[in-house]
Amino acid sequence: MNEPQEPARTLGDRLVRGALFPLRVTKNSARLIRSALMGDFLTAYSLTQPDKLAMIDDRPDGTVLSLTFSELNAKSNQLANVLLDMGVRPGDSKVVWCGQNSIGLVLMINAARKLGVTAVPLNYRLSDEEATYVTDHSDATTVYVDAEFAPMFDRIRGELPKVEHYLVFDGEVPAGMTDIDTLIDAARAGEPEIPEGTEAGATMIYTSGTTGKPKGALRRGNSGAAQAAALMMHIGYTPDDVYIPTGPLYHSGPGGFLGAAQAMGQTAVLQRKFNAEDWLRLIEKYKVTSTFCAPTPVRMACNLPDEVKAKYDVSSMKRLIANAAPWSYALKLMYLAYFPADSLFEVYGSTELGVNCVLRPEDQLRKPGSCGKPAPMVEVKLFDDAGNEVLGSGPEHTGELFVKSPSVFTDYYKQHDKFLADSKHGYQTVGDIAYRDDEGYIYICDRKKDMIISGGMNIYPAEIEAALEHHPDVLEVAVFGTPREEWGESVHAVVVVREGGSMTDHDVMDFAREHLAHYKVPRSVTFIDELPKTGSGKVLKRELRAPFWAGRASQV
Repeated sequence: MNEPQEPARTLGDRLVRGALFPLRVTKNSARLIRSALMGDFLTAYSLTQPDKLAMIDDRPDGTVLSLTFSELNAKSNQLANVLLDMGVRPGDSKVVWCGQNSIGLVLMINAARKLGVTAVPLNYRLSDEEATYVTDHSDATTVYVDAEFAPMFDRIRGELPKVEHYLVFDGEVPAGMTDIDTLIDAARAGEPEIPEGTEAGATMIYTSGTTGKPKGALRRGNSGAAQAAALMMHIGYTPDDVYIPTGPLYHSGPGGFLGAAQAMGQTAVLQRKFNAEDWLRLIEKYKVTSTFCAPTPVRMACNLPDEVKAKYDVSSMKRLIANAAPWSYALKLMYLAYFPADSLFEVYGSTELGVNCVLRPEDQLRKPGSCGKPAPMVEVKLFDDAGNEVLGSGPEHTGELFVKSPSVFTDYYKQHDKFLADSKHGYQTVGDIAYRDDEGYIYICDRKKDMIISGGMNIYPAEIEAALEHHPDVLEVAVFGTPREEWGESVHAVVVVREGGSMTDHDVMDFAREHLAHYKVPRSVTFIDELPKTGSGKVLKRELRAPFWAGRASQV
């Protein structure tokens, strides 16, 4: 009997051992093979599965654009070579990219990685002032933007002295900017020639900025690659999966899982802008098997009329990753009533710390409120305010959650003091409060900064929000503290009523009393049509809080 071979550990190993395909080395393929052996997966897939669809951009107007892996690699190389010719420096330059989900954005994601430059995704929902801050603070010298948002950069370009090139794709180009599509079409499609040993491109995603100025979370090249591979295996992804990013690619979740899908050689389906029924159409048409999703899009899809949902077969969905903001138990029940019961995973993580915990499908209803157990290669510890580790279990043993893993970000760009402030004993935090149960499952109580202190009691808004979302007339709710002299803070709820529903503030309070301790019951309620959110789906509580705290020196 033959001895079992040691498993190939890298893409290069797999190529050498013929695990992907039998390579016939020729002079013309030597450069491609060398690049593949150095670790660029797109180059490798252009050789191993050149005719497999890599990207599909299917728009509601009937326009369908698609690229095979061979075509995607060639186009990405063309963009990379244009950037080189413009003076973009491998391993040093920073490039801001901005736009709705499209193949054009995917080209830049791949070109930046190949060149080893730092890609800075920009939230296209930012105001002019916010976009100016991020672009200037990042020290970007190149802006790559789709035509829809080029006018924003046209307005602020006078405030961006470091930017040398504005590259516009997919539409009309303002005067003084460059039509990058024309340059790409004329550029050479060979692998970009970069210095030996250049690290794969870094990413710098600016945090959502729910409080204060956004911070640039810098993550180096291939850091965390082994951990990402272990996570993909843990969830059960295969190369045959079809992925749709439910949400904008500038967000670390949809964009990060797109990167994982590309690294595994999967086909990805792009939806330019989310529309609930069109999302269902794409799932059925392309037999989509996986996505990463914030609660709002799924709530919108599940709230469609039954006759609309009945038109679409969603049985292909195998791995929906719930995250970006906590999913309530009520929302999970809505999802499981429509989608396959074994398809719902939930992960806890952040832009800075990556994916930290996973709650598997079999635990979704068994462990309500939990975000699961630590993901592969992740260490989780809880610390109290004095820096002592919290070892007990149960909600009476809460602590700030700290993480150590290969995918923890490198630093806050030009704000190392903030990185250090969030460090403890080699672990990093984003300020979430949590506890464990007796089986080791993690429960996130709330953000440390969102905690309400009323009459000396610590109150976590997420717990109240989860309870109120069980009311049949509540669509969404946000809870925060408002000033109250005798108690310090008072619990306030902002409620969005479901279409056709009817509620008063007394209805909200009475329902809360049935499910919560008396000190957690909202003392006041307001109703609005829609909660303000970031592009990643996080509720902007600072906007809701601001009128109540205006004119006060302290905001707590």
